[in-house]
Amino acid sequence: MEAIFIPRLTKAPERTETIEFKVFLKDLATLTPVQGWLKVTHQGNYLEVSAQAETIITLTCHRCLQQFNYKLAIAPSELIWLNETPETDVLPFDQDLTLDDLVENLSPNGYFEPDTWLYEQLSLEIPQRQLCDQNCAGIEIADEIKNPGIDQRWASLQSLKNQLN
Repeated sequence: MEAIFIPRLTKAPERTETIEFKVFLKDLATLTPVQGWLKVTHQGNYLEVSAQAETIITLTCHRCLQQFNYKLAIAPSELIWLNETPETDVLPFDQDLTLDDLVENLSPNGYFEPDTWLYEQLSLEIPQRQLCDQNCAGIEIADEIKNPGIDQRWASLQSLKNQLN
């Protein structure tokens, strides 16, 4: 997807640009292309961005370690402030931050990157707790591991213990 030049949005019909897409995003490993739409509206001193997208990704279950497919569907919306002050990637650690310091902003004469924004929104929606099924029992443990008396590798130690007793 091409970057959107923010001043060009002011000349667009209804100050809005809508993009329909079906793409593979560079940094997001998916089985199917990410498909949907993205709408960017210039509202004077901020951009109103909304989208609807879906794709299928492969996750690994945190209980049984089996891989499974997961349908990732999002419908995010966000306000991005247009601000003349230069962006700083490094936040100061020696002072308290206000809520305004944590708001995303872009230069009014800059570009909006739809693929980067979409990647960020999809990444935020990937579940932290990845389970193939709510009733996943986890990794099955063999009986010889559950009962240490059966493991033959420790048989010599067990016989030595019996001799000491």
